[in-house]
Amino acid sequence: MRPDTARRIALAAQGFADPAPSGRVDRRHLRRVLDRTRLLQVDSVNVFARAHYLPAFSRLGAYDTQLVDRAAYCSRPADRELFEYWGHEASLLPVELHPLLRWRMERAQALEEGWGRIRQVGRDHPGLVEHVLERVRDEGPVTAGELHEGERPGGPWWDWSSTKVVLEHLFWSGRVSTVARRTFTRVYDLTERVVPPTVLALPTPSREDAQRELVRQAARAHGVATEKDLRDYFRLRPEESQAAVRSLVEAGELLPVTVEGWRQQAYVLPGVAVPRRVRVSALVSPFDPLVWERSRTSRLFGFDYRIEIYVPAARRVHGYYVLPFLHDEALRARVDLKADRRAGVLRVQAAWLEPGSAAGATSEALARELRRAADWTGLGEVVVEPRGDLAVALAAAVGAS
Repeated sequence: MRPDTARRIALAAQGFADPAPSGRVDRRHLRRVLDRTRLLQVDSVNVFARAHYLPAFSRLGAYDTQLVDRAAYCSRPADRELFEYWGHEASLLPVELHPLLRWRMERAQALEEGWGRIRQVGRDHPGLVEHVLERVRDEGPVTAGELHEGERPGGPWWDWSSTKVVLEHLFWSGRVSTVARRTFTRVYDLTERVVPPTVLALPTPSREDAQRELVRQAARAHGVATEKDLRDYFRLRPEESQAAVRSLVEAGELLPVTVEGWRQQAYVLPGVAVPRRVRVSALVSPFDPLVWERSRTSRLFGFDYRIEIYVPAARRVHGYYVLPFLHDEALRARVDLKADRRAGVLRVQAAWLEPGSAAGATSEALARELRRAADWTGLGEVVVEPRGDLAVALAAAVGAS
C-alpha cells in the first residue's frame, strides 16, 4: 500500500471525508462523528477550547457544544448517550461500549488496574472505600469536595486528596460514574443512576471477546493501523492486543497489509473504504484520535508532534498549545492558539509552516479556519502575533479575509 493511500484511508476512517452538514448541526451529526471516533478524550486544558469539544468542530464546523453536554450529562439516565470512563485516557464513550469495558472495571475492583495510590487505598483502607460509596449512595450527586466537607471518619487518610483517590478507585471499578461536570469538576453518583438501565442489563462478554471487539473498533476508527496503534486506541496491554489481533486475523476479520515506509506490519478491515481524494481544512486538537499517537502521526503525515504544555517556556519550540492544521491530505502547519476571552480575540501566538507546504495556499485556508474557530468560540477577532515562519503570510491572509 502506498503512503498516500494509507493517509486517505485513515482520514476517511476518522470522518474527514464525510460531507459537511448543509444546515444546523444536530445530534445526528454528533452521532456520526462518534461512530467514527468511538470516543472523545477529556482533558482539563482550556486555553483554546475543551478537548472533548474539538473533534466535532474539526469534522463538522461550528456547532453548539451543548450537544456533547446533553449527550453525556443529561438529567434522565435513559436518554444518556455517552458515559465517562477510561477509554483512551479519560474519555466520553458511547454507552453501548459499557459492556466492553466491564473487564477493566472488574480488574480495578480486584486492585489489578489503576495508579499506585488508587490500588493502595483499595488494599489498605477497604472500610474507607465502603464509607465513601455509602456517602455517594446517600448524598449523590456529589463532588469530592462536598464529600470531604461532610461527616468524616477518623484517621490520617481522610483529607481532600484521599477522598478524591477513593472516588477515583470507585470510578475506575465502575461503581460510581460521572453524572455531571461543574466548572469541569466531576460530580459523582452511583453508576446505576447514571448509565441507562437498558445498557446495564446487557450481558457482559468474556474478557477475550470484549478485547477482540475493542481492537475491531479501533481498526475501524484507524482505517489502517499497526498492532501498537490498535492497542493504544483503548489502552490495552500488549499481550491482550496481540492475542486479539491474532484471533481476528485467523478469523479473516482483520487483514495484514504492508504500507511502504512502515517498519511494522499494518492491518485493515475487509472492505475498508479508500477514497480517491480527501478535501478538508481543519484545526486538529492535540487529543484528537487522528494525531494522539505521535509515532503514528509521524508515519502517516511525516509530522513530528510534541505537545509542549509541560515544557518550560524558554525551551518550547512551537508554543504552549499547538494545533496541527489539516489541509486536504496533509498536516500543512501548526498554530499556538489562545482564546483571549477578556480581550475577545483568538490569538495565534505562533504559526509555523510544514516543509513542502505552500505558504500562500496554506495561510489562506488556515485564515478561513481560524475565522470559523473564532466565531465558534464567541470571539470577535483573530490576532496573529509575529512569531513563526508562517506568521507574516498568515497575518496578511487574516487581514484580507
